[in-house]
Amino acid sequence: MKGIGRLTLPAGFAVLVALLSLGTAASADPGTILKFDTMAPVTGPYVGASNPIRGVPGGGLPWMIESGRGSLDRDGHLKVRVRGLVLADHAPVPPAVQGINPVTPFKAIVSCQAIATDGSATVVNVSTAGFPANTEGDSTIRATVQLPHPCIAPIVFVTSGGGAWFAASGN
Repeated sequence: MKGIGRLTLPAGFAVLVALLSLGTAASADPGTILKFDTMAPVTGPYVGASNPIRGVPGGGLPWMIESGRGSLDRDGHLKVRVRGLVLADHAPVPPAVQGINPVTPFKAIVSCQAIATDGSATVVNVSTAGFPANTEGDSTIRATVQLPHPCIAPIVFVTSGGGAWFAASGN
């Protein structure tokens, strides 16, 4: 009886692992390298140029966001939809522009950890052209960017025309 127990547990575990990997392979889109349903607005120590993320400086004032989602595939096809990406409704934002987006157009920057030609680690940031954004902070960005290979740990930023970020993929 002891011998049967030793065989059953490993065999059962192997079957479970095989089933789980089949379920994952069938449901995952092999072309999508990043899909996100949340974005974090620039705030706190990330406001301004003092604490850039991967070389991308924060916007000069704090922002807030109602919703942000998007996806990036391995061919560089990028989709980003933001709603309510506006200046924060508190100081230090001047009262006259609190809760308003004063910037148009929005751009997106995709930031990848990559490998340089000499084999060292590097960061590669690629930008889209500008896309319309209204004063309510709504915008849809659809573009194709030239990604490095490999593109490790991508982050998507929604930025000003000058490249300061207002929202980043994540939470």
